[in-house]
Amino acid sequence: LLTRFLSQVGHEPLPPTIGRNVLGRKVLYLPGFFTYARHIVEVDGKRGLFRGLAPRLISSTLSTITRGSVKKAFPLEDMEHVSNKDDVKTSLRKVVRETSHEMMMQCVSRVVSHPLHVISMRCMVQFVGREVKYSGVFSAIGRIFKEEGILGFFVGLVPHILGDVIFLWCCNLLAHFINTYAVDDNFSQASVIRSYTKFVMGIAVSMLTYPFLLVGDLMAVNNCGLRAGLPPYAPAFASWIHCWRYLSAQGQLFRGSSLLFRRAPVPASLPID
Repeated sequence: LLTRFLSQVGHEPLPPTIGRNVLGRKVLYLPGFFTYARHIVEVDGKRGLFRGLAPRLISSTLSTITRGSVKKAFPLEDMEHVSNKDDVKTSLRKVVRETSHEMMMQCVSRVVSHPLHVISMRCMVQFVGREVKYSGVFSAIGRIFKEEGILGFFVGLVPHILGDVIFLWCCNLLAHFINTYAVDDNFSQASVIRSYTKFVMGIAVSMLTYPFLLVGDLMAVNNCGLRAGLPPYAPAFASWIHCWRYLSAQGQLFRGSSLLFRRAPVPASLPID
């Protein structure tokens, strides 16, 4: 988790190495997950790998509890799974109802858990500047409230929620249409294929919605007094849209999405081609 987030903010303390792509051309590759993790251990020891873990665990716990509470408070009556016996209109209506209910649970749980997510991100990013501004959950809560007010706990929330909503609808609707129109009921393995469709769609859609995750995480640490949230790592963004446009112009909307085969920025690889 720490290595990925440091990659997202653009912290690259190790030099790239020369490698070859599938076409045999020389390119520069940034250090992968294991090399980066080894560097963190050398600097901070093994405990350094667990920066921000406590608020992250609390955030995940709050998210799980909130989803369960919302589900009990607003149950989806007469919940029925989509069946291949349903006609097209009936099955689509069920998918829309289930997705709407799931979206409500996800949005509420995201709002509740986001403040701890912000604290986790800031604890982790202190590795860049060797700061100790955020040293504990309770002290971090007090500092954010004092310096930024209530809104400081929800920076980066909007792109995260947008990413969640787009992911849910795209994943569920694509899986539904593929299972309905692309999978033949006469095929012997049709039921098996349908059971994996949503999983495969989830992987594909998660890549498309990754920029929302990246922008949300960067906004959580931007201009908060930590080195990684200030120039030269990033400008002080006025909004998440400003951040998105900046990353898009730099061709960095998918920065940090890969942990193993990370290409160095194009300008850096030009001299070796």
